Amino acid sequence: MPKNSLSTRIFIGLFAGLVLGVLLRGGFADGAAWADSLVTLAATIGSMFVNLIMLLVVPLVFVSIISGMTELPDSKAFGRLGGKTFGLYIANTLVAISVALIVALLLQPGVGAQLPQLAGSAISNTELPNIAALISDIIPRNPFQAFADGNMLQIIFMALLFGFILKQLGKQVEGVAAGFRKANLIMMALISMVMRGAPIGVFALMVKLGATLDASTFTSVIGYIALIVGLLCLWMLVVYPTFVSLFTDISAAEFRTKTREQMLFAFSCASSNASIPVTMRTLTEKLGVSKATAGFGVPLGATMNMGGVSIYITIAAFFLANAYGAPITTEQLPALIAFVFLLSVGAGGVPGGGAVMIGVLIHQMGLPVETAFALIIAVDRIIDMFVTAANVVGDAAVVTMVDRSEREQQSSLVTEN
Repeated sequence: MPKNSLSTRIFIGLFAGLVLGVLLRGGFADGAAWADSLVTLAATIGSMFVNLIMLLVVPLVFVSIISGMTELPDSKAFGRLGGKTFGLYIANTLVAISVALIVALLLQPGVGAQLPQLAGSAISNTELPNIAALISDIIPRNPFQAFADGNMLQIIFMALLFGFILKQLGKQVEGVAAGFRKANLIMMALISMVMRGAPIGVFALMVKLGATLDASTFTSVIGYIALIVGLLCLWMLVVYPTFVSLFTDISAAEFRTKTREQMLFAFSCASSNASIPVTMRTLTEKLGVSKATAGFGVPLGATMNMGGVSIYITIAAFFLANAYGAPITTEQLPALIAFVFLLSVGAGGVPGGGAVMIGVLIHQMGLPVETAFALIIAVDRIIDMFVTAANVVGDAAVVTMVDRSEREQQSSLVTEN
């Protein structure tokens, strides 16, 4: 990495913060009050940094989608763009679930773990969520409430609706469309300014993490952690770069290099939503993706492209079922796949979003919620960093492939005309 690049400084902040946090944990053991105060200060700075990023997320998503849609050449382009992006996001999640399922069936994580045994089947009473309610909730009753709550699905719906109307009205509202494009430029400038402080924010976040890690908490489940982390690293370092190299003019090595800053940031903040600004910057400034495609695809991906989460939930389901002596049977696999898919898409792009969905799954499987969920939460912060990194790299891979496909299609249309 270049000596003074943002990626280098983020990496230094990440590593130095983790090391300092681990050292301060020793200070806790010795009863040092200054260590407690220092970690509290780091936690405060880290929270302020994440809050500053999250402050930009909602207006960025709304403005970027509308701006992106107004820059599309025509309504047909919007249909193609939406279809390709949505289709690849769904395919990515399903493939991730399938691979995690095969690995879990082969390796059977959790077998032999010393946890209270349960009689009966793990998910014999599985019921799928109310899909109708999930879909109907996409349309907000109160737009202001949607913005206040940061409900990404509702915000994306409103942005798509607004952008579609602006595109349909065309020259009649060109001033409004131009205003959104200028607002998008302002948002990108704000992001660049905030990102200058990313190394400090990442350092503070990692100090807090290192100071609160307890090795004895996850010694018994180290294999479970290693399996998930290994799959996630394979996904973001091999699978995504390979597909990008196959379908675009960007090599796998180049893709890994150009998404390094994005990966490190996601690793530190563990939030897909908070990583939206960095993903947008990576795509437009490093991978050469058009602002229209990035503005449309990135917010959508942060909400529903959850390949990393789907791997996490699938392995966790098998681990818990085996650990409690209630292994998942072949007959239960279709219900599990459908349930994991819905939970993955519904997972929030915030720290711990995957763990919350696993909590829902634990309840559905009839496992003891208190003990099982406590086990998941104990190691979630470690796994969640890799989950988020895999999610955002997946967003970058899909949007890059869609962008190159759109360019080729538009070039062919121009040639034909």
